[in-house]
Amino acid sequence: MFVEQAGSGSRRDQARQLILDLETRGSQALPLFISCLEDTGQDTLASLLRTSRQAAKQDPEAIRPLDLKPVVLGPASLKPEELRVAKQDPSQPSQGKLAPVVLGPEELWPAKLRPEVLRPEAPRPVDVGSGGFSEIRAQDRAKGNADLAYVLNADPCGHCLIINNVNFCHESGLNTRRGSNIDCERMQQRFHLLHFVVEVKCNLTAKQMVQALGELARRDHSALDCCVVVILSHGCQASHLQFPGAVYGMDGYPVSVEKIVNIFNGTGCPSLGGKPKLFFIQACGGEQKDQGFEVASTSLEDRTPDSDSEPDATPFQEGPVTVDQPDAVSSLPTPSDILVSYSTFPGFVSWRDTKSGSWYIETLDSIFEQWAHCEDLQTLLLRVANAVSVKGIYKQIPGCFNFLRKKLFFKT
Repeated sequence: MFVEQAGSGSRRDQARQLILDLETRGSQALPLFISCLEDTGQDTLASLLRTSRQAAKQDPEAIRPLDLKPVVLGPASLKPEELRVAKQDPSQPSQGKLAPVVLGPEELWPAKLRPEVLRPEAPRPVDVGSGGFSEIRAQDRAKGNADLAYVLNADPCGHCLIINNVNFCHESGLNTRRGSNIDCERMQQRFHLLHFVVEVKCNLTAKQMVQALGELARRDHSALDCCVVVILSHGCQASHLQFPGAVYGMDGYPVSVEKIVNIFNGTGCPSLGGKPKLFFIQACGGEQKDQGFEVASTSLEDRTPDSDSEPDATPFQEGPVTVDQPDAVSSLPTPSDILVSYSTFPGFVSWRDTKSGSWYIETLDSIFEQWAHCEDLQTLLLRVANAVSVKGIYKQIPGCFNFLRKKLFFKT
């Protein structure tokens, strides 16, 4: 209770303070405490308190409160005037710079000091896979490291072009893509929330699609950090060197994914050099229907065939080379800072519900809503692939061609 090294004067001061504390609790508190000390053999302390109490009765000023001062704990190099304490954001762990802690009566805190918690509140555990909390730390470190993650600080972050082909000319033989407008609205809202300037173009011919993409590529992206293209249409297989598949214009002519991506290469879009360019393709890669095999059961709703689901598939078309088909060249620029996400594995059907939209876009929107604030794009797309894979009686597995050099965390 008392500091043994202190001198007799210090002991008397401590005794006076104890007397003051006990007297404020009631007139009998101190005598009872002294009796307890005597009963337990602590006669010296009991005698000191009894003597101090008698002196206090003769001189009340002898037991006035001590002149207490707050104790500041912090780096020794900091001067008192340099100490600043702010409540730490639990979602932003300290990077080694410790804030001082103030101990002492609240009324004596310096004007600029406020109490600091000894340990910041840790975030609640979340589903981060097998990596556990070490994976959370790794994601946090990557976000703040320009060598590990793209910097997406601009506001707006970039442009997002959505091409939504719903109605096709009769000569094309392609059906109306019912439910696609729901997908379009989802993507428009989602990328707006992710700080993109969103532009929507509907029912474009193949030539108009190439023109719209070219216009976007020729814009000045110098002050922006990213670019996104979302294409919702029918699709088919196509010969390719880098990126498989093609998407149809409303006139029934295909535009290869490879051509779409290479519109944004270093020559066609120099202001996006070194910046991520993202392509999300909701279209079939072919006509094959994968019935899969029996796995752990999922919900009955997901496993039941849906009469409102229809494919975005058309037969593979091989015909005369047109301006809207893959360029007949022996080499293409090496893809860099590009990610192309497909709604299905090339060659297979991509399913779309006429009432709720496509499986891929619906799931993509949901996963982004839940996890985009804390996970990188590649992890988000793995979640999308896993969620879509358990839907329906036929299997659908989204996939991507990833040529990004760093992790990408959306601005939320």
